[in-house]
Amino acid sequence: MLINFKSLLPTAYVASIYDYDLSAAYARGKRLILFDIDNTLVPHGAPADDAAKAWFISGKEQGFSFCAISNNREPRVKKFCDAVGVPYVYKAGKPSAKGYEHALCKCGASASQALFFGDQIFTDIWGANRAGIDSVLVRPVDLSTDEIQIRFKRIFEKQAIKAFFREKGLAIYDHFH
Repeated sequence: MLINFKSLLPTAYVASIYDYDLSAAYARGKRLILFDIDNTLVPHGAPADDAAKAWFISGKEQGFSFCAISNNREPRVKKFCDAVGVPYVYKAGKPSAKGYEHALCKCGASASQALFFGDQIFTDIWGANRAGIDSVLVRPVDLSTDEIQIRFKRIFEKQAIKAFFREKGLAIYDHFH
């Protein structure tokens, strides 16, 4: 299978999910925030912390719905999502579009109403793009917590990330910390 390189590039980039202007997204018609958990919101395997809980409360107050999309097993995903009060799709099969489409159906939203946040190009961003959902690449919270297969993928992700930064005229020093 041949991959269109452009399909790996995110719509936007933020150093932290907490830096993204959700009110601007709402003004653009976004109503559903889809997200990966591990190394997008918290270090891999970590529980929902106070910052994550506050982010969800703030987003809900602004009128957003949320849904996690994770390739992880249900116990990990359920524990996090129960703590922040949001639905989830586990074992989503990212980068397949099916998990994203399942989340859209579950939440009663269209792809144009959704925004996806993730830290990995070859699963999170590519999957969201394949589902027609705007994607936001987030700098990983803590690279030292990545599992070995993710560390391996990150080697190859660097080229796509560098291309995105070049295309947008941004400095890349802050991504690879």
